[in-house]
Amino acid sequence: MTGAPTLADVRAARELLAGVARETPVYRSETFTRLTGRPVHLKAENLQRTGSFKIRGAFNRIATLTDAERLAGVAAASAGNHGQAVAWAAREVGIAATIYMPEDAPMAKVDATRSYGATVELAGAGFDEAVAACREHVERTGATFVHAFEDPQVIAGQGTLGLELAEQLPQLGTVVIPVGGGGLASGIAIALRELLPRVRLVGVQAAACAPLAGGTVHGFTIADGIAVKQPGTLTSAILAELLDEVVAVTDEHISRAIVFLLERTKLVVEGAGAAGIAALLAGLIEGDDETCAVLSGGNIDPTLLMQVTRHGLTASGRYLVLYTCVPDRPGELLQLLQLVAGERVNVVSVSHRREGVLVGLGETEIELTLATRDESHCDSVLAALRGRGYVVERLS
Repeated sequence: MTGAPTLADVRAARELLAGVARETPVYRSETFTRLTGRPVHLKAENLQRTGSFKIRGAFNRIATLTDAERLAGVAAASAGNHGQAVAWAAREVGIAATIYMPEDAPMAKVDATRSYGATVELAGAGFDEAVAACREHVERTGATFVHAFEDPQVIAGQGTLGLELAEQLPQLGTVVIPVGGGGLASGIAIALRELLPRVRLVGVQAAACAPLAGGTVHGFTIADGIAVKQPGTLTSAILAELLDEVVAVTDEHISRAIVFLLERTKLVVEGAGAAGIAALLAGLIEGDDETCAVLSGGNIDPTLLMQVTRHGLTASGRYLVLYTCVPDRPGELLQLLQLVAGERVNVVSVSHRREGVLVGLGETEIELTLATRDESHCDSVLAALRGRGYVVERLS
């Protein structure tokens, strides 16, 4: 296949993927419906095999290899999800796979890729460097390069998600899709532009790496799955024709979306997968029609998840970190903690220091981390402390 795939190609991919890729569920979210003022559905592709949509395109590409190509094996470059999908698909059809990943790729994704039987090589600081190293490997070995997005067969495989959406939500008004290399958005757009021609298609990029939304392309983002400096030539052409709009969301918005999804829907979603919900919560998607956010993946590193969760809780007023000083006498810390307890606050941590800090003679510096209900609860705690004469500085 050359050039952009058609709806017929997407339908053929669906037949090939029958019994391989899961038809992932769609959930209506009362929480996000209330918060955004529009009916919101979640396409839970984080529940797909290998934890993301990538298995659709990877298997569709690998299943169509010739016998000679299978003998030489396959290679891919990936920030994580595509690598896992290629490794899994190669194992299923019994061929060798070598995956090149950035040196700072999340270890959860590196380990998972190895667990599917692939050889993993870490190369370069980002996705583009991993691609260059992978292409050198292909030239040396004759392996088939399975591109993460710039491949018609891969795009057609990703488009099967669009077929499912058309069947699951025929009255859909808007679809919000994460965009990195553009393979997922291209595939969905090809399917939905014909099946639901009136649907509005909005792409979402991370603000730190948002070439299609007019943003920077060199910043760090927790949405590593869409941290692609430039979509491919093929996908860019498809998206320019079929997408209605592309918006950018900050890591702050993404972290809050991850926490909301975890707490309210019990779904673990990585940064790229949470980008659509982040855009909706940030008010970047206009309208009040029936909307679906594609949760493209759930392969978030546990260490990052802990950091994001704590940061998200702090940003939403669920953690309060404050600094104050008390007289360095027995019972003073107890009085402070009793006052805090009276405000129905749980103490997460207490740190007090006498040396090496700019405190008055005979005073002790106290730093408290408190679990609070919301921002108004934070305000009431601070007011209670100041009302009792404590000089308080909020650190969170």
